Amino acid sequence: MFLISFITLITILIASIVMGIASIISKKTTIDREKSSPFECGFDPKGSARIPFSLRFFLIAVIFLIFDVEITLLLPLISIINLSNLFLWSLTGSLFLVILLFGLYLEWYNGALEWSS
Repeated sequence: MFLISFITLITILIASIVMGIASIISKKTTIDREKSSPFECGFDPKGSARIPFSLRFFLIAVIFLIFDVEITLLLPLISIINLSNLFLWSLTGSLFLVILLFGLYLEWYNGALEWSS
């Protein structure tokens, strides 16, 4: 038990030292005006490089990512149908799908899936 605690302590200590050194080394000391300005092939930019990003696209991307991960978690249920109890398998799958549909309903109810506002 002492050996595991000692190894854990050494690992945390080494990780902290490496993160501290990386943080010190990566600090930028000079802020250059030319490097922080937008660059378009050597010409001055025509418009603002800081156009506002539509939060609707970001929200749809996050919703897609969440449901994509949930479908990925749902796929192994098909391969373990023969290895598990049928009642527990169907209960787990149904509960997972109910949670998935409840999340979809909440997104729909809050208006996150509507483009016109």
